[in-house]
Amino acid sequence: MLFMLVETFKRSEIKPLYRRIRDQGRKLPDGLKYVDSWIEASFTRCFQLMECDDITILQGWVVQMGDAVDFEIVPVAHSKDVRKMIEPLL
Repeated sequence: MLFMLVETFKRSEIKPLYRRIRDQGRKLPDGLKYVDSWIEASFTRCFQLMECDDITILQGWVVQMGDAVDFEIVPVAHSKDVRKMIEPLL
C-alpha cells in the first residue's frame, strides 16, 4: 500500500532534521520503502510517499521519528489504478 505522510516540522527545525538524515539515514525498517518527497516552499511541511504492506511497520517508524516531526498518515492509491477500477463503471 501507498501512504502519503504529511510531515509538519516542529518549530521549523528543518536543518537539524536534514542533518540527522544525512548523518544517520532514514532508519527505515525492513518492509518500509521511501518512494519520494516534496518540501513546501516555507520549509514547514514535507509530503512524503512511503510504501509498505503492514501499516504497523509505518506506525512504528513514525513513533521513532516523531520527536522532530508531527505526522499525518493518509492511505492513497495511484491514479492509474483508480482509473482502471472505475473504467468499467463509466
